[in-house]
Amino acid sequence: MKRLLLLFVIGFLLQSCARVGSPVGGPKDSLAPKFLGSNIDTTRINVPRDIKELRLDFDEYVTLKDINKNLNISPPIKNITRIIPSSIANKFVLIQWKDTLQANTTYNFNFGNAISDNNENNVLRYFNFAFSTGNKLDDLYISGEVKDAFSLKKAAENKFVVGLYQVKDTIDYKQKPYYITKVDDDGYYELNYLAPGKYRIIAFEDENGNSMYDQGKEKVGFQKESVVVEKSISGLNVKLYPSKKPVKYIETKEVPGGVLMTFEGRPDSVRVQSQSEKLTDYKVTHTSKSDSVRIWFDAVKSNLGQTTVENLKLGYNAGTKKDTLYPASLFYRYNTKNAMDVNSDNGGGMLPPNENFKISSNYYITNLNTDKWVFRTAGDSLNTIPFTARISDTNPYQVIVNADFVSGKKYQLTVPKETVSSFYAKNYQSKRFDFEVDKIENYGSLTFKLENAPSSSYWIQLVDSSEKVLYQKYTRGSDVKFDILKPAEYIVRILVDNNENKYWDEADFQNGIFAEDSYIYYKTVIVRPLWDSNEKWDLKDPQVLDTSKIGTQKTNDNTSSNPSNSTAPTNVRPQPKTDRGSLTPVR
Repeated sequence: MKRLLLLFVIGFLLQSCARVGSPVGGPKDSLAPKFLGSNIDTTRINVPRDIKELRLDFDEYVTLKDINKNLNISPPIKNITRIIPSSIANKFVLIQWKDTLQANTTYNFNFGNAISDNNENNVLRYFNFAFSTGNKLDDLYISGEVKDAFSLKKAAENKFVVGLYQVKDTIDYKQKPYYITKVDDDGYYELNYLAPGKYRIIAFEDENGNSMYDQGKEKVGFQKESVVVEKSISGLNVKLYPSKKPVKYIETKEVPGGVLMTFEGRPDSVRVQSQSEKLTDYKVTHTSKSDSVRIWFDAVKSNLGQTTVENLKLGYNAGTKKDTLYPASLFYRYNTKNAMDVNSDNGGGMLPPNENFKISSNYYITNLNTDKWVFRTAGDSLNTIPFTARISDTNPYQVIVNADFVSGKKYQLTVPKETVSSFYAKNYQSKRFDFEVDKIENYGSLTFKLENAPSSSYWIQLVDSSEKVLYQKYTRGSDVKFDILKPAEYIVRILVDNNENKYWDEADFQNGIFAEDSYIYYKTVIVRPLWDSNEKWDLKDPQVLDTSKIGTQKTNDNTSSNPSNSTAPTNVRPQPKTDRGSLTPVR
């Protein structure tokens, strides 16, 4: 009898044991976990500074996803020693640390989208928990929107964050911001539980998830002037731009015609000097704002790397201390295959109408001997056609060939060997280029009428959905026309050369220098054969491009391409209401 009673009790206990998992049958759980309480008093004030952990209890088993990327603690707490749950679900979240907390400070734990239930993965979105070591919780906030001013399409994963640094005599931007929060998928952000004070605001794309802005590697937006927080602020909007990379030497390697020295960042000028006895005759070419430098020489004449690998030593200066040369070296071996060559830039052999034929070389071109060049109509071996050829004014690796090209005709251009020269070399083999001039009816045109056009020069670019620039003009004024365009859908972007240095300058947060202006047209432009598309664009119009419709627009020739006949995107998030403490939106 006792044995039967014991078996009955064991069976009952086995049936009653709770387990982590989904119940069989019934409606699917669609609710996020519910917060029940914590180890900190419900008032959340006067929390002892020597407390070493925060425990948050929930009504069901939870997991933490990408906690290192999602969790932001403001102000930062260093020396986090333990976070639970790690791999096994629990009904609580536990964070432990070694630091002693600051006095009279409100701490905010922003979990982003890290917390979800274990069964159905329902996310407890943007869960915050705040407490204070003083006698009150700071309750001021800043809110607004963050947008990528330069990119044409929405990233697969939003990594934007917004932070505040306390304004002091010196600010260490290599540390995490004093307050930080993530930007939601709609571009909206809120910095909560702020103490009154003066701050510098920064927004950046936290690519590596370290909650710190990495100069030159992450997009950035900021306000040059300090933000004074005396009341809550809404409508503080920030645009992100590519950031300026600091100049840093990377490497030197062997390339056709000599060696290539590369940098991270884009130096204005680079000085290079040989520190090897054998290398005395050489040329250095560098274009301002380019990240590479070519050092040209005749390896055979200099007896460099002919039979053995040699340590070639160079000194360089990339605009730092003008009287200092920094060492650079490589183990150099001459490669006989790296000869000078020329090839056509005209992919596919079809030349657009009213365009010049272009040839490029792998060497810097210094001289042309066109007397031996032969230009004919295809199939005509007796007659030649007059032409001119010159080195491009903007690209010393390119030759521009001009003639009275006739639409629909085929041509042959023969470039004999040793008729294209570089510093120490000539093209080693003859080349014949066959091409046909395309018909004008296979192309369309595009005219833009700009309102509130930039007062300085600008680049207007036609790009595809992968952000590859297909056509561009460097111009100024309010009227722009592209005459010969391949039929396609284009995204239109303007980059303004505010300082007229013929280079679009990125943002420099450390020195408080904004990126130069940029604009993206709010709809894709369709170019059709034999169709002159006319567009009006007000650069002060706040409408934004709806990239979700790229490639889906109808291309019926009877439809007008005038934006006045188009409907503006309807998925633009409205601006938050602005209170008396609001600031003007910034870049």
